[in-house]
Amino acid sequence: MQNFSFSPIAVLGSLWRNRELVVALTRREVAGRYQGSFLGMLWSFFNPVFMLSVYTFVFSVVFKARWGTTNGSESRAEFALVLFAGLLIFNLFAECITRAPNLILGNPTYVKRVVFPLEILPWISFGAALFHALISLMVWLFFSLAVFGLPPITCLLFPLLLLPLALLILGISWLLASLGVFLRDVGQVIGILTTALMFLTPIFYPLTAIPESYRTILYLNPLTLIVEQTRNLLIFGKGIDWGQWSLMTLCAAVIAWLGLLWFQKTRKGFADVL
Repeated sequence: MQNFSFSPIAVLGSLWRNRELVVALTRREVAGRYQGSFLGMLWSFFNPVFMLSVYTFVFSVVFKARWGTTNGSESRAEFALVLFAGLLIFNLFAECITRAPNLILGNPTYVKRVVFPLEILPWISFGAALFHALISLMVWLFFSLAVFGLPPITCLLFPLLLLPLALLILGISWLLASLGVFLRDVGQVIGILTTALMFLTPIFYPLTAIPESYRTILYLNPLTLIVEQTRNLLIFGKGIDWGQWSLMTLCAAVIAWLGLLWFQKTRKGFADVL
């Protein structure tokens, strides 16, 4: 029976060898989402704009939420930018995680009938989600330029925050892709947990609004620090906290390796279950 390597170097090597396949399948994934629709790829632009408008109206108009930024601004436009920055990170994470349990279930042919590097499926899912996240980032940048002018120079550091986020997403995706084969209820559970996670992440409120006794719980959420640092870079002009970034990256790398280890150890049984 074939043994599958769980070495990070081997997996990166597989990604490099199959890079053209990953790119092609990612393009198909992006194009297939809106195939047959009248507006096509324009939906990837309208979706974030619509959701941003809804969330901003509900929280800044209905609930009268205010962020209390350092410059004392209480404008809805600034609230929208702060809110959208957090949603950008969460949506990238949630899109990959909610789809992860069906990565193997939705592609039984790759398991049974062809020789296919199954370990690249989370990369394809992440690539498609990253494409939509970049569209959302362009919407954010356009809105920021139109309302407040150029964003701070620290925006250029934003790609560095994607490293721990990508490692975290890949690790959890490998784990859930495997569990989804053996436990069909995983997809339903993840949908519930993702909804709860959205409100347990400081997206709609600043972390300082939470009593200190409860902040530890939010810090256990792996997205909390990433969302906070994203706002610091994109809006408040603060640099990366390198201590936090290093800790996030290290923890995310461990999660990625453990997820890969589980995936490679269990993939021998996929064909029997499917």
